[in-house]
Amino acid sequence: MPLTRVYLALTPDDLDDLAAGRPVGPAPRPAHAVTAAVGRPGLVTDEEELEHAAWLAAADEAVPNARAGGRRRVIGSADVDAATVVHATAPDVPSRVEVSAPLERRRFVSFHVDEEAGATDAADLLWYDVTELDDVRALVAGP
Repeated sequence: MPLTRVYLALTPDDLDDLAAGRPVGPAPRPAHAVTAAVGRPGLVTDEEELEHAAWLAAADEAVPNARAGGRRRVIGSADVDAATVVHATAPDVPSRVEVSAPLERRRFVSFHVDEEAGATDAADLLWYDVTELDDVRALVAGP
């Protein structure tokens, strides 16, 4: 079955669920992905740039959640069955999709976490492999 890479804002509770072997849900779950709207003519055409645009949209979406709790943003990158990705109609957010199934840990490939709490620039996001989930949880929990 074909896979689609999605990027989604995660909360500390989502990270706890993944660590406990529970999927991230409930479905449908808002996310971002490369969609036809992201690759419209006149915009970006390189696949890597398209993925970066979707990732940035997820990072922007995570800002209010992080600010509300004085926390760091966490973005999860996951490869999901393409059939579970519903392309929402949100012209103002061309990368907007919904994942129609809970996301199991085995679907995640990486996490991106703010270097400092309250950061809002994408350059401040650090990359963590999915095997570093405990480190991500500790970082998000704070001092």
